[in-house]
Amino acid sequence: MARTRRQHPKRRAINAVLGLYLASWFPITSAIWPFPPKRFTGNALIDAGSLGIDSRVIAFGDFNGDQYLDVLCLDSDQQTLSIYLWTHDLFHYTSSASFRHPTKVVNIVPGDFTHDGRLDLLVMGQGASNELDLLVYPALPSGGFDFSHPINIPSSSSAQPITADVDGDMKIDLLGMTPASQSDPQVPLQVWKNVWNISQSNSPLFEIVSPEFHGSQCRIADPHGNAVIDLNGDCLADVFLVCDNGRAGKSFQIWINNKDSGFDLTQQGSLPSDIQSISFADIDRDGTIDLVFTTCSFVSSSTGIGSDCYINIAYNQQLPLCTKPGDSGIQNGVRSCRPPDDLCIGDPNFKFDFSDNEAFVRFPVSTLFSSGASSPPSLLVRDLSFSPPLPLPIKLGDANLDGFPDFLMIIASGNDRTPYLAFSVPCAKGVAGCRADGTGRRGWAIAQKGAEVLGAIKDARSVSFLDMDEDGSLDILVQRSGSAGQGMTMFVQNNFYYDAFFLKAIVLNGACDNGWCYSANRSEKYHPFGISYSGASYKYTVLDTSGHRSAAQVGQLPQTSYHALYTPYSFFGLGRTNNYIENLFIGSTIHAEDHYINLEGVIPNSKLVIIPTTREEAWKRQLFLRPGEWIPWVTVTVVSGTALLAIIVFVLHLNEKREDELERRRASHHINFDAL
Repeated sequence: MARTRRQHPKRRAINAVLGLYLASWFPITSAIWPFPPKRFTGNALIDAGSLGIDSRVIAFGDFNGDQYLDVLCLDSDQQTLSIYLWTHDLFHYTSSASFRHPTKVVNIVPGDFTHDGRLDLLVMGQGASNELDLLVYPALPSGGFDFSHPINIPSSSSAQPITADVDGDMKIDLLGMTPASQSDPQVPLQVWKNVWNISQSNSPLFEIVSPEFHGSQCRIADPHGNAVIDLNGDCLADVFLVCDNGRAGKSFQIWINNKDSGFDLTQQGSLPSDIQSISFADIDRDGTIDLVFTTCSFVSSSTGIGSDCYINIAYNQQLPLCTKPGDSGIQNGVRSCRPPDDLCIGDPNFKFDFSDNEAFVRFPVSTLFSSGASSPPSLLVRDLSFSPPLPLPIKLGDANLDGFPDFLMIIASGNDRTPYLAFSVPCAKGVAGCRADGTGRRGWAIAQKGAEVLGAIKDARSVSFLDMDEDGSLDILVQRSGSAGQGMTMFVQNNFYYDAFFLKAIVLNGACDNGWCYSANRSEKYHPFGISYSGASYKYTVLDTSGHRSAAQVGQLPQTSYHALYTPYSFFGLGRTNNYIENLFIGSTIHAEDHYINLEGVIPNSKLVIIPTTREEAWKRQLFLRPGEWIPWVTVTVVSGTALLAIIVFVLHLNEKREDELERRRASHHINFDAL
């Protein structure tokens, strides 16, 4: 007869408790699950709809200071403006205010022009012939804008002025040409210097002065691709100008910022005669800002479509990153590289070369697509649905978080206007942007799998990157012509999963040194989180999973003209890394001895808010962590594991206590016969 094996009483008790625990847990999981279901499912780009917007988006900004991106829209009459605030709980934009500007609106720049920690609105309206009327709607202490009492400022020429902190006081100035100065061959450039004094009643906002630019100035082109961004690597914003030389075509000038000594003209040269628009980014992740522009042999005046178009990349040639451990970067008294812990070293010998060399890459747009296309793809380079027509540059953003900027553009084929996302990829044979032998710095490949939602759009008129709901992914805004019954606006959620990290950062204008702003009567305090400020610079080093160190550079809000649609913050992918950011250098335009700071060990997947002051040690730094999608699962695992261990310990404790009691009883009944 087989002998049955009896379980130990302690083990039987544990198994019974575990069985009851698991049986009671699973049936009620769906009822008590505290986390909402995912709004978007699928590893792809997903159509998120219009999100409550059905008019032209003209500018981004955080208008209520809640650290969510809001939008400013312009109706088809080009005079009615509407502000939409993002509602996180509803995942939707909600109309906040609407008003009608007295003239046709050409461009809008949100910025803290009154230096009170709130966003104002600079509206550029169509004025007299070849003039732009400039008007500022100041922010109200209670929120919103004072539409009844705008601030009139001197007009500019039709070439839109750009925002820049020219004198280093962290107040927003304007750089451009006035109607009178544009005909001056010697000093065409003028500065709208911010002289606002909040304590003075009826204080003027700007006064026109001649800039401290040492060199031969040029006449700004219209349209142009002017920018405020660090180009020589010292983390201090410089000025890039596109010049109009009449029949001789266009040229460029780079003015280096020397703080109180003004700006020096360090490089100038001719641009291709068929150049369209210019964008700025660190294309090859070497810690320097490069130029990306398109050229087309012919642009149709009736459609805005360019034919025989090329993508051109001019790589910034300057000091590389030191790769040897302990390398000071100085050999024989000459600096040869930048140490990882000292990235903000200016290189006076930096340059851009547009001739045929390794630092200049030029490839046809058609090489991004298969040769079997029904009609050769062309590039939409102008939006003719707006008056005057808007230039459409290639939008740059790190959509897959690998640390290399990707391309977002509109391709025209026949009557279709379709947006395409091209990922930056390592060079190989047959990859667009690489040499025939497969060598080169970077190549590009069109996103196909999971990007069908973009391919279904046939009436796009402009595209932009943004981060909807601040969830740490670069999403896409597609503005459409509304043909075939489609809406005017479409948001595309970037729901791809990438095994990589990101960082978002914003440098504020120092309006409130302690991180809090107060109203005039100090009855209300608020954070100045909504400030849009041009000219900040970020440079960082990071180690990838193989131990390779690389550097990258990102600029903040470098362009504000012609509906540039940059976000007020900077977003950059970090790639795959198992470490913190080693060194993050953050530069401002402040004229102090140290215009930048170095932060070590910054946590990825977070948002960094920086408030500069004249003293480096007094810079305010705030880090906001973004909970990842894995946080709920970690929470449930920890709670479940803790509960399970607690039950096991409790059962073992009871079992041990029962055995101790039995042992005590046996001892009490024991008779000592020797004592009898």
